[in-house]
Amino acid sequence: MNKVSKILTLFSVLTVLTFISSCVNDDDFGLPNITVTDPNITANATFQNIVSRYLQAVSDGDQIAVIELDESPLFIEGYVVSSDQAGNFFEEIIIQNKVDGSTDGVDPRLGLSIQVNVRGLYQTYEVGRKVYIKMNGLAIGEENGVYTIGKPNGNSIDQLEEYEYRDFIIRDPEVATLTPKIVAIGDLTEADENTLVQFEDAQINRNELMLSYSGEVSDNFDGIRIIESCLSSSTILLQTSTFADFKSVQVPQNRGTIQGVFTRDFRDDNNVLVINSTADINFDNPDRCDPIELDCGLASTQAPNNIFADDFESQSVGSLISGNGWTNYIQEGTEGFEAYTQGGTNSSLGTSCRIGSFRSDDASSIAWLITPAIDLDAQDGETFVFKTSNSFSDGSELELLFSPDWDGTEANITSATWGVLPAAYLVQDDDFFGAWFDSGIVDLSCGTGIIHIAFRYTGSGAAAFDGTYELDDISIDSE
Repeated sequence: MNKVSKILTLFSVLTVLTFISSCVNDDDFGLPNITVTDPNITANATFQNIVSRYLQAVSDGDQIAVIELDESPLFIEGYVVSSDQAGNFFEEIIIQNKVDGSTDGVDPRLGLSIQVNVRGLYQTYEVGRKVYIKMNGLAIGEENGVYTIGKPNGNSIDQLEEYEYRDFIIRDPEVATLTPKIVAIGDLTEADENTLVQFEDAQINRNELMLSYSGEVSDNFDGIRIIESCLSSSTILLQTSTFADFKSVQVPQNRGTIQGVFTRDFRDDNNVLVINSTADINFDNPDRCDPIELDCGLASTQAPNNIFADDFESQSVGSLISGNGWTNYIQEGTEGFEAYTQGGTNSSLGTSCRIGSFRSDDASSIAWLITPAIDLDAQDGETFVFKTSNSFSDGSELELLFSPDWDGTEANITSATWGVLPAAYLVQDDDFFGAWFDSGIVDLSCGTGIIHIAFRYTGSGAAAFDGTYELDDISIDSE
């Protein structure tokens, strides 16, 4: 090959390489550009400032708060806590204003969701990445129950589009190591929404251990599994997208720690935890904390001879349930089971029993209503029936429990062994609030010894945990 040919060949190679290089956008193909220039931005507003503008807008009758383009430049700073790498988040970036679970009165720990019509955001906005949000031209509102930022469109919020989102979400060179807030499920509040949290000593409910995260035929858009605390009776829903790359993986069988983003489900009906990947779960303790069960199934007919019954008609409306052998114990907070009567859509059954922590201001509400002792050896064929209803129970919870060893004193309620009666139906949050639901005829005939049956309520004064339950027509019978 002569010198001219060699020069032409080299020129051709360089031309091709230049052409290939010019066609690659490193935000779309291959590895992202790892060099991030300091944007030289100083945040001049806090998350609380932005949320306060929204709350003021709502107070003024508006549905969103718009930060106008002609206002003075307004920037907030935060850290990315979500990742769409595994497909469990979609077209959004969630940021919080702290690298850990700390908070203070000046700038309390808060989180915001930013709606972006782009996939693969994890390549440039990875977990821990510090970002600045230019708020001018954006709006804040609530979508699916959580604070959300996007483009204003009338009274709603639209996604940022691909051609513009980098102008509003500006990367900083810092990628912080985030420390989730370690919190009990029952202590979560609205202030924890859109933030990274961690539950200690938790597990998936025993009835769901054969399921995948979200790969079952019945899973529509999302799989919903129950996370339960081994430290208390609290539960929360684990929400996994049916587009997640781990959707067909079996849920973890043991107990341990789990971290994720605390948020609300699509319909704003339930509190949920969304993980970035299965690496967020460390269930390494094989010793599960499942409760004991008294499960004889359902009987075909109610036994004819009454042992214990209450329809609450003799109770004084507005007062705590008393007499008839009941133990009405307030473990935490100020609310107990009380008699009430009501007409209209959400009517009582004459006089009924009600429990709820709405407007209680309780940091935690735990209340028990416990029957007198039932000796299952004194007769045969025992059955148990009751009815329940709810008034938007939200994240609050009503449980049906039994104890084979409680001594009947309030001092020993929490130290006694309490198991579950799984055959009974208790009203669910998504049941119609105006209806009463039968428990089914719960068969107790396989049990032995003396037991107490309890209804236990767990809630708080927080808006997402302050629901109400109603109870009536209780009857324990035998052959």
